[in-house]
Formats: sequence, C-alpha cells, structure tokens
Amino acid sequence: MSLIAPDFDESVIVRSAEAEVIGRAPTTIRLLADSSSTGGALSTQRVSLVNGADGAKPHHHSNSAELFYVLDGMAQLLSGEQVVTAEQGDLVIVPPGLAHAFAAAPGEDADLLIVITPGVERFEYFRHLERIAYGKVPPESLLEVQELYDTYFRSSTAWDDARP
Repeated sequence: MSLIAPDFDESVIVRSAEAEVIGRAPTTIRLLADSSSTGGALSTQRVSLVNGADGAKPHHHSNSAELFYVLDGMAQLLSGEQVVTAEQGDLVIVPPGLAHAFAAAPGEDADLLIVITPGVERFEYFRHLERIAYGKVPPESLLEVQELYDTYFRSSTAWDDARP
C-alpha cells in the first residue's frame, strides 16, 4: 500500500464560471482541478454527455485509480470486462491497471464527476482531445502521449458489444 502525501497548503476552490470548458454537446468537459493545483493528490473534471454520447474509449492507467460519480442521468461504464449501468448517485471506482471506458447509456444523458488519484496533469490531455475533434491533429497523435498522461488504450469486446 502506498501513501500519497499531497504537497499543497491552501484549499483549492474552483468556481463554475471560471472552469475551462472543452468541447461542446454531445460531449463537454469542464476542467476543475489538475494535479499541479492539488500537490499531486488528484485530477478532476466534470463530463457531460448527451443522448448516448461516448466519453472515453477503453484504456487503463498504470499508476492511478479513477472514480466516476454520476451526478445526473445514466452512464455505461466498463470496469475490466464488466459493463455497468450507473444511475444518478452511483459511484464506480476502477483500480490502476484495469481497463475502463465510459459513455452515456444509449438514448440517455449523463453528467459525471471524474477523479483520478494520484493526480496526473490531465488538462493538456483534454485540450489534445479537442484538437483531434476539430481536425487540428490526427487521432493517432494520442499514441505518442500515452505515457505522458498515463493513459494506455486497449480493446474490449465487452465494451464493443455493449455500445450501439
């Protein structure tokens, strides 16, 4: 068991109006706190998905656990080879190394709070995803930064079978 000793001495307060927003419907990401602002303790963002939209394809983190809390709506989450349908108030925590993915359930909206701990600088990762969405860089460019963001893409038959 490892102990995370965060190195920050002031509260982190992020006002909704001041949070950077990445993307637009059907997938919107509100960047809340990155690892650098929490002394490495965590990274967190709020992801809003409309009408069954995909969030993240199957991947794993070697060094961080990822927490998904459903603020509103209904989401599908891959955890290992299990696809879980989570509703408002449900919590799913995926340990390091385990494949996971998330999306709004088919035909549903989902609003998720996502926390990665220990933290990894993730804001630039989401900005990179936005550049891909707008055609500024190719999707394959993510393969070049997997190690930097501790995000390693995987395939999952269970996820492919669950998604429309």
